[in-house]
Formats: sequence, C-alpha cells, structure tokens
Amino acid sequence: MPTNVSPEYKQAEMEYRQAREPRERLDCLQEMLRTIPKHKGTENLQADIKTRIKQLREELTGPKKGAHRTGPSHVIRAEGAAQVSLIGAPNVGKSSLHDRLTRSGAGIGVYPFTTHVPQPGMMPFEDIQFQLIDLPPVSADFMENWYINALQPADAALLVVDLTEPDCVEQVQAILNRLAEKKVTLLESWPGPVPQANAATPLVANGRFDDGALQDDDEIEDPFHNDLSTLMVATKADLSGSGEEVQMLQEQLGTRLPAMVVSSKTGEGLEKLGPFLASALQIVRVYTRIPGKSADLDRPFTVRQGGTVRDVARLVHKDIAHSLKFARLWGGGQFAGQRVSAEHQVADGDIIELHSGP
Repeated sequence: MPTNVSPEYKQAEMEYRQAREPRERLDCLQEMLRTIPKHKGTENLQADIKTRIKQLREELTGPKKGAHRTGPSHVIRAEGAAQVSLIGAPNVGKSSLHDRLTRSGAGIGVYPFTTHVPQPGMMPFEDIQFQLIDLPPVSADFMENWYINALQPADAALLVVDLTEPDCVEQVQAILNRLAEKKVTLLESWPGPVPQANAATPLVANGRFDDGALQDDDEIEDPFHNDLSTLMVATKADLSGSGEEVQMLQEQLGTRLPAMVVSSKTGEGLEKLGPFLASALQIVRVYTRIPGKSADLDRPFTVRQGGTVRDVARLVHKDIAHSLKFARLWGGGQFAGQRVSAEHQVADGDIIELHSGP
C-alpha cells in the first residue's frame, strides 16, 4: 500500500537486506523503526521490526543469568564466499552429506532429529571456501522456533531429499509449506548461470525470474520475506538409481528446482557442487598485493559479480575502504598495474594493490 515512504527508510531497508552481521542488522532495524511511516497500515510491520530488534539485542548481549538462550543465538555468522543452508526432512542424509563435504564430524544417527543446533562447516572448492550450515530437520509436525532466524544470513539453500523414502513427496511438500508460513520461499532461479548438474531436470538459466510487476515507489514491501535460491540434492544415489526419479519428484511437487543426484557414501556427484555454487552465485575471486611485493595467490577475497575495488577493500579492513583513494590492478588482459578508481568493478582472478590516503 502507498505509505509515503521516506528515502531514509528505503536506504535502511536496503542495508538490512544486505547486512550479515547481527550488529549491522540491529542498527538497520532501529533506523527502519525510526523512519517508517507511523499509521495503522504499518502497525504489523512496526511490531515485527520491534520483535526482531528485541531478538538481536538478546543475541548480542547474551542470555540473562539462569535464562535459556533462544532463537537468535542459533544464527551462524556468515563466512567464506557464501553461506549455504542444508534443509531437509528427518533422516534424509543431511548430516552425512555435510560431514562428507566439510569433514565437520557432525553427529550422524539412524534416528530422527539427530541434529539439534546449526552445524557450520567449510567446503573447499579450488582456492575458495563455502560455508555449509547443517540445520535441524523439518517435518509437518515440528520445526525449531528459531529456524527462520537461522536462515537470515544464508545466500542459498540445498534442499536435501531421500528418493528411497516412500513419503518423499509428502516430506518435501511439508517443508515447503512450513517455510512459506514463515515467509521463506525456495527459488528455482539463481543470480548467475546454472551449470548442467545432471540430466534429471530442466535447469533455470540466468538470473532471477521477474514477473514484470511494477512496484510503487511509495509502497513498503515486506523486508522480512526471505527468498533463497535453492538446489535440490537427492542423496543416496548408490541406492536410488537414476535421476529420472528426481524428475518425477519435481513433477509431483510442481517445482523446477535445479537438481543433482549424489551419494555421501561413494562420493558420486559431489564434485559438481563447488562449480555449481561458484557459477550460480557469481563468485568473483580477487587477490591483493602490497606495493613492491608479490601478490598473495593462496587466499583470495571473494565478492559477487558487480563488486568493486571498494568492496574488496572493505573486506580487507573497513578503515582502508574508508580512506581508499585508488588501486592498481592486474588482470583482464588490459590491466597491468593500471590505476583504477575505488568504484571499478573487479573480475575473477584480478590482482589489486590498494592505495589509501588522508
């Protein structure tokens, strides 16, 4: 609804969507509450903002003495090139997959709900790291009350399914319904090109879908709706067989999620996950060097396609980003130490030398 939204509110909401640190999100929420139009049409959103402010304050200050820590304490700080959440029903092989990819040593059991808290781990691909978060299972009867908060920092999701489970369709539909109730949508589309995972299902090509709907400049969208680009990962390929079963599952669910069939036991198909995420999330690796020295080619800084020299500087140190004047860049075939501005867009494999000043 039109609400005469101020530029300050729009800016705060945009920064909230981009924020990954709890302190940054709290600051953005407080600014959103300060600048949101105060009338009956925004009462529910105001209440939602206040609730989230309270949760983040509890997370940052820690539990009171003798109190049980709740929801936000289960939010994992994003690290690496991207944070990817593993979502699935009980006993579909999430923890086994997570352990195989990250060597996390996560608890694996034959009984349901072995995973009780988010389990982080780093999956290497070439010289970058993806942070995979193994989340507790979701069923028609139960989902942790903090589950949606845990998805807040995620850049994407892996929907893990077990094709050998007779109730597989019902399990996945229950997950989709549960998440939808909490304003979380698992998307078929990704920011960048989706590699051919396998022949099991049609894959969405480039970019997110756009229904062409026009948005009034003064209309407030729900800032807490969470759209997650999602890859369906069918486990137990050593038992379930071909990808045709994935296609049948997609047809029954009415989805077109990109999909791949893997086996945590044999490792089949797992080598495709890193390339998939790097391409679909548009990961750009940038290497830095100190004047007069060789570049550090072992640990790149990672941004997304469209990221700038200043974005890289911010990853190095916020003070450097603040005082950044220019950079020298090697890469792209046309740059050999050429001076570029802080707003120059970097490309995968670029080497930059940052120059700051008063």
